[in-house]
Amino acid sequence: MKTFDDLKNFYETLLYNDLKSLEAYRKNIVSRLITAMVIIAVLAGSICVLLRRMEFIFFALAAGFAAYAAVYYFCTREYRSKFKSSIIEKIVKFTDPGLSYEKDNYLHEPQFVTSSLFLKTPDRYHGDDYVFGMIGKTRIEFSEIHAEYKTETRDSRGRRHTRWNTIFKGIFFRADFNKNFQGRTVVLPDTAERLFGNLGTSLQSWNIARGQLIKLEDPDFEKIFVVYGDDQIESRYILSTSLMKRMREFKEKTGKNICVSFTGSSVFVAIPYLQDMFEPRVFKTLLDFAPILNYFENLELVVGIVDDFNLNTRIWDKQV
Repeated sequence: MKTFDDLKNFYETLLYNDLKSLEAYRKNIVSRLITAMVIIAVLAGSICVLLRRMEFIFFALAAGFAAYAAVYYFCTREYRSKFKSSIIEKIVKFTDPGLSYEKDNYLHEPQFVTSSLFLKTPDRYHGDDYVFGMIGKTRIEFSEIHAEYKTETRDSRGRRHTRWNTIFKGIFFRADFNKNFQGRTVVLPDTAERLFGNLGTSLQSWNIARGQLIKLEDPDFEKIFVVYGDDQIESRYILSTSLMKRMREFKEKTGKNICVSFTGSSVFVAIPYLQDMFEPRVFKTLLDFAPILNYFENLELVVGIVDDFNLNTRIWDKQV
C-alpha cells in the first residue's frame, strides 16, 4: 500500500510537469469563459432592459444560462479529456500497477441489472472513468455510473411532461468472489429498522420483490444493514462473522449508504457519490497537491474493497 510520502514524491517527480503544462491550458480556458460570461450577461441584460416584461426577462435569463452552459461544456471538454489521460491514468497506475484506466468506458447496464441491487431497470444509463485489472488474485472493475428512470405526466391542458429520476449515481464496483452462488444475496442499508424499530423488521419481511428476509446472528450488523436472499443457508454461509465485521467497518470508513450483492460468481458494491470523483478543477489551480491527494484517496477507498472484504483469501474453490 502506498504511503502519503510515496504520493508526495510521485507528485513532485512525475506529475508536476504535466500539471504545469495543463495549468497554462486551464488559465486560457478560464479567460475564454470569463469573456463569454461577460458577453452573455451584457446581451441578456440588454434584452431585459429593452423588453421590461417579466416573461421575456425570464426567457432572456434562461437562454443566457443555457448559452453559458453550452460554452462551458465545449470549452472544457478537451481539457477534461487531456487531464484524465495524462493525470488520472498515472494516478491509477501509481495506486496499483495491476490496474488500467479508460476514461470514456464504464460498467455496462447488464452488469448493473445482474447485480440485483436496484429494483428499477434504467431508462437512461451512462458512465465514465472505468478502472479494471487484478488486485492480487482478484479481478476487479469499477466506474462512475448514473442510472435513471423516466416518468411522464400530463397537465390539465394535456401537455406531456417528462421527468428523469436518479436510481443510482456513484461508483459501481464488481469483483470475482471465486464461488458460483446458486442464488443471490443482497445487502442494503437498513433504514426501516432505524426509523421504525420492530415495526421496521415487519416492513422488511413484506418486501417480496427482494426475496426472503435473511436473519443473522449479528445484531450490530443488522442495525446497519438488511439482507435479502434466495437461500437462507447460502446467504448465512456467505455472510460469515468476519465478512459482516469487515462490511460494518467499510460502511463506517466510507460514511455512505453502501449496497452489496453476491450473485453468479461476483460481488457487486454500489457507493453513492453526488459529485464526479475524477473531474479536473477549472477555476482553481491544478498545482495544488490537495486535489491529487483526494483523487488518490478515492481510488484507494474503492480498490481497498479487495482487502476490506478479504477477497484475496480463497475460502471456497469455484465450482463450474
